[in-house]
This record gives sequence, structure tokens and C-alpha cells, in this order.
Amino acid sequence: KLWAAETISQFGTQVSLLAVPLVAIVLLEATPFEVGLLGTVEFLPFILFSLPAGAWVDRLRRRPLLIVGDLGRALSLASIPIAYELGVLTIWQLYLVGFVNGILTVFFDVAYQAYLPSLVDRDQIVEGNSKLEISRSAAQIGGPGLGGLLIGLLTAPVAVVIDALSYLGSALFVWRIRRPEPAPGTTAEGDPPRPSMRAEVVEGIRYVLGQPLLRSIAACTALSNLFGTVGFAVYLVFLVRIIGLSAEQIGLVASLGNVSTLVGAVTAAAVARRLGVGPTIIASAILFGPGLVLVALAPAGPAAIPLLVAAGLLFGLSTIVYNINQVSLRQAITPTRLQGRMNATMRFIVWGTIPLGQIAGGALGTVVGLRETIWIGAVGSLFAFLPLLVGPLRRLREVPAPALEG
Repeated sequence: KLWAAETISQFGTQVSLLAVPLVAIVLLEATPFEVGLLGTVEFLPFILFSLPAGAWVDRLRRRPLLIVGDLGRALSLASIPIAYELGVLTIWQLYLVGFVNGILTVFFDVAYQAYLPSLVDRDQIVEGNSKLEISRSAAQIGGPGLGGLLIGLLTAPVAVVIDALSYLGSALFVWRIRRPEPAPGTTAEGDPPRPSMRAEVVEGIRYVLGQPLLRSIAACTALSNLFGTVGFAVYLVFLVRIIGLSAEQIGLVASLGNVSTLVGAVTAAAVARRLGVGPTIIASAILFGPGLVLVALAPAGPAAIPLLVAAGLLFGLSTIVYNINQVSLRQAITPTRLQGRMNATMRFIVWGTIPLGQIAGGALGTVVGLRETIWIGAVGSLFAFLPLLVGPLRRLREVPAPALEG
């Protein structure tokens, strides 16, 4: 049921990932900085709310949080087509929707990753994450093409309705999960009082920063997200205004380029068994930058499509193999009671750099140019893997035994 919920939601999300920025670019004629700011607003909640969200997730049942997150995002997105039909849609509403959805996504994602280990055995976590990534990959393959077609037929604001409906479907499947979930953190009479929220947040931070494997993964992912976002902050503007692609062509490029994500999702566990989990994580991180290099080299016109597809194939494969293995490693070595705070702290660190990259990318795109901005992101991404070489990860062949509860 969790898998079904994720599958439905992911297909809808792919429509909005293309539709909402195109609303700003085409209908509202936003500048590169305004488009970059839209991405910043969407990820700003990961800086403001991730750490307290982790503490709350460890205090509450995860399933109700997932349902509320889905329903809230459905309502928020539905406001876009309503405002469009009324003729009152503005860039400021897109910012508000992005911020509200960002807050709900913070709680949903932290609860989601903390919930999975309670549904499967620890030795099945990699397989569970792989199945979920298969759905994400299938959505990334078919979703953009479908999104481009829907945008062409219905206009971008109306296409957002599809994503709103997908969140309702996701909430329904999560609601149907009936596996008992005891309230976490309950204390019996005579037990010492529960630590304060601040103390629990600090405990989660200390756990991540004190664990060499988590520390190196956090540093690599944060750098990759920072420089990758610098380039991708202006990616759609670049494709529309420099390359000259239509919404349908952009959707086709994304769908073809995302084929490799399905390959990565299916093979990630097998690759880790053959190479070792540590070398697999490092090797996939080395491939982050070359994809953006290919984007920066793309010529104007339809001749750019093969190069853009190749960039997507390379980026998709490396990202999926990296994420499945590093997320599974994190979940396997973390005690259950710290799952929420570990995930929240990691999100705070690795997603907290995304708003910075969005702002920098939007500003650079306006000042130095769109292609030049993508080059800056590409060069930085080429070196994001370096923190993984420091510490025990490069020698890690198998996932360590689970940490003791306590």
C-alpha cells in the first residue's frame, strides 16, 4: 500500500515539476531570478523546519503525518488552477503554494523514510527502497512526457490538477495501511521524563555529525545539491529561451533521459553486492557532474535533444544508484528511536543547500548568462564526491550490523 501510494504520487508530481515553473516562465513571464526564487521558496522549509520536524516525527505515529501531508498538498496545488480560471494568478501565489507544499513535504519525507523500516525487516531495506525507486523512476520516464502533453492540451495551470488528484490517491492508500503502529516515545509511570524538544533535536544532530559514514554522505550530498541546483535553477529557462524547445519537447527530453533511473533502481542492490556498498556510493557520486557538462555543451535548436537526453541518462543513473544505497545504509545503521531525527538532520544539511543554489543560480543566470551559470554548476558538481574519500566509506563492503537501541 505504501508502494502504491508512492507510485500514484510520483506520477502526479512529475506533471507539476514541469507545469509550475512553466506557469511562471510562459504565462507570468518571470525573469530567471524570479524562477530561481520559486525553487528557493519551495526548499526554504527544509532549512526552517527539518530539525523540529524530525523530533516531532519521533514523538508521533508516522502514518497520520503522511496522510495529512498528502491532503494538505492536494489542497494547496488545487488553488493554482482555481486562481488561473478566475484570472487572479500571480507569481506571489506560486511562491505561497511552493512554501506551503515545502513545509508539508518536510514532514512527509521525514516521516516517510522513518516509516519504511517499521514495515520491512532491516535486511530488506535496500530491496524496499529499490522498489520505491522503481516507481519513482517509472514516473520520471513517463511523467514528463505525459506532463508536456497535458500542458500542451490543457495549459500548465490546469495540468496541476493531475498532481492534486494524485496526492488524494496517495493519502487513500496510506490510510488503508492497517499494520499497528504503537505511539513512539511513551513512558511508563516512574520512568524519567522525556527530554525537551531542543534536547532531542541536539541529540539527532550529534548522532549524524558523530557518525563518520553519515557525516561524509551528508557533506557529499550537500555539495552536489548546491552546485547541481545552481545549474538546474535556470535549466528550464535555458531550454525555453536559449535552446528554443517547446513544452512537449522538454517533456520528451525528460522522459527519455529518465529511462536510466529505472535501470538504476533495478540494479542498485546488485551493483552494491558486486562492488561493495561504499565503492558503489563513491562511484555513483563521481558521475554527478558530467551530466551537467553535457547540458552546458548543448547547441541551440532541436539538435540539442540527443545531448540533453544523454545528460539525463547519466545524471539519472548515478543519482538513483547513489540514493538507494546511501539512504539504505543510513536507515540500517540508525536505531529506530532516532530514525526521524537522523533523516531530518540529513535533510536539513543536504537539502538546506538547495535554496542557496537556487538563489545563486537565479542571480548568476540574470547577471552572467544562462549557459555560463550551468557551467559553474557543472564544474562544482565534478568535485562533490571528495568528502566520501575521507573516512571508512571507501573500505565498506557490506552494510554494518544495526546499531543497538538506546
